[in-house]
Amino acid sequence: MLVIPAIDLRSGKCVRLFRGRPDQETVYDTDPVAVARTWEAQGAPWLHVVDLDGAFSGRPRHGDVIAAIVQAVAVPVQLGGGIRTWEAIEAALGLGVRRVILGTAAVTDPALLAKACATYGEAVVVGIDAKEGRVAIAGWETTVAKEARELARELRGLGVRRIVYTDTARDGTLEGLNLEGIKAMATAAEMKMIVAGGVASLADLRALKELAPLGVEGVILGRALYTGDVRLEEALAVAEG
Repeated sequence: MLVIPAIDLRSGKCVRLFRGRPDQETVYDTDPVAVARTWEAQGAPWLHVVDLDGAFSGRPRHGDVIAAIVQAVAVPVQLGGGIRTWEAIEAALGLGVRRVILGTAAVTDPALLAKACATYGEAVVVGIDAKEGRVAIAGWETTVAKEARELARELRGLGVRRIVYTDTARDGTLEGLNLEGIKAMATAAEMKMIVAGGVASLADLRALKELAPLGVEGVILGRALYTGDVRLEEALAVAEG
């Protein structure tokens, strides 16, 4: 199982939000590039970077910081946040990121998603952010009528091969994983899935690892790493052992 540290960018800083709420922000570092180097030095196999300003505004806002992160580390980077046009997809990949994550665009522009998947294959990932079972978009500020599991089933027909699934009620809370919700999503998706939202302890990682037969291949760690509730070296040991 892959353990992937998150680097959430807002106003050029490395932050974490509570349940995605912009008014509940904690700044953990003012140098995201240094943070990226730290996680790489501790063994991170990937980095998960989110342009929060991009997610809220609808267009990428941290191109210079993201480019600096990509240049500073050797491990691959996946990027989400405000990538909603063909130009934004190409620009993100042009920065050197290995994967782009489409969230809002996967709901509002399925034709764009299908084109991106046909062109770039596994470099395109869909982020499904669930709020009370429904799909949340536009920086989680809007919830659409479509159920998250329904969207997951539809994605297979568009050429999607991997999703990042986030339970927005757990994200940034250190309340533990919603394992039943994860099982239901993995069963509906029938594709590779990376889980985010709520990890509080190594026990969560051990439980998640048991879901590998359902397609769960990785987990994104955010607040738990920054608070020290989970140490990356120990998380990697659980994932590998």
